[in-house]
Amino acid sequence: MAGVSPDHQSPDDSPFRPEASPRDSAPQYVLPLVVRMEKSAPPARTDALETAARAVLVMLSDERSLDDGAWAQAVRDWQDARIRKVVRRARGAEWRRAEALDGVTVGGKTAEVRVFPPVPLDGWPKDLARLQVSGTDLDDPEPPAEADPAVPVIWLNPELDMSAGKAMAQAGHGAQLAWWELPEEERSAWRASGFALAVRTAGPERWRELTTSGLPLVRDAGFTEIAPGSCTVVADHPALR
Repeated sequence: MAGVSPDHQSPDDSPFRPEASPRDSAPQYVLPLVVRMEKSAPPARTDALETAARAVLVMLSDERSLDDGAWAQAVRDWQDARIRKVVRRARGAEWRRAEALDGVTVGGKTAEVRVFPPVPLDGWPKDLARLQVSGTDLDDPEPPAEADPAVPVIWLNPELDMSAGKAMAQAGHGAQLAWWELPEEERSAWRASGFALAVRTAGPERWRELTTSGLPLVRDAGFTEIAPGSCTVVADHPALR
């Protein structure tokens, strides 16, 4: 798979499908994301999901991820294999150590998420490897407002019960698929907006419509929490409708 551009992959070779693929024979990488979880001020769930999705887009569009940038080879290796994202949580000194590592912190209304360049699946930096991954769950203090139809929306499957960490990774997958499918002009416009987006849970009828709409759809490979092949998110970008 080396050298194959994700912008021109076929649906049968999606990095988010559970079936065996040539991607499985490539060295496997993971994109680490760390959400700040201070005991006194945990982020709201929806804001954390949206911030994680934007963090993935910020990393993909960062000049260090492009051409001969410092992260570019790691990003290419990651995209040539399965696209894995793992969300861990940190607070206090843990967060300060994470901030000292090469990466980008993206802030939301209540959430802070730091994204790092991809690392080998078994080669996490020790200050990230020691962070907790399980049990990352969050609540919304009040139901999120209806999404603006002019803004890209990452729709969650209403039938799946995912932890906040799992849902953050899936929202990142959806944002990444939308990014890959956009022409450069639309990418530039999205970047200029600060990667405005919303993450919402679809109603059952809306979800059925979305999964047959032709919009980017993530089928989870089943590494954690949910069954292989589960449809987790649909990325509804206005430019892709």
